[in-house]
Amino acid sequence: MNEELMERLKAFLFREDNSTLVGSPASQEEIIQAQERLNVRFHADYVHFIQTFGGAYAGVEVKGFSNGSSLGKETVVSLTLGFREQVEEGEPAEEILRSSYVISIDGAGDPIMINPEGQVLMYYHDTGELETLADSFEALIEDCFSEW
Repeated sequence: MNEELMERLKAFLFREDNSTLVGSPASQEEIIQAQERLNVRFHADYVHFIQTFGGAYAGVEVKGFSNGSSLGKETVVSLTLGFREQVEEGEPAEEILRSSYVISIDGAGDPIMINPEGQVLMYYHDTGELETLADSFEALIEDCFSEW
């Protein structure tokens, strides 16, 4: 992620009044174990984010392994495995969910995930549709955090 964006995020998230929005940084061991369990490779920008902030709020909730206390206890692993179990065999999103990882959930319970190409997608579980939210994790954060 570009340094200017990271500095803006740090200035916001490391303020004392925002302590519930930032978690504990992810370790390299946690990242490796999660990638193996999910059979994915996390993109560098997502890794940079969770190694700096853990699970944190940056205009959108981003789940890691240890989230800010106001973000809940779900992890990238539990979210991904949970949604993989919910998708029925043969659904169009099945293949995408099997090769992607879930970093967040929107207000309607729809997963926000990163696919192998690095795009951020939303899967509308009621309709089975996929929408590209951003071409990259960095672009998603830049777009969501630009309002802050």
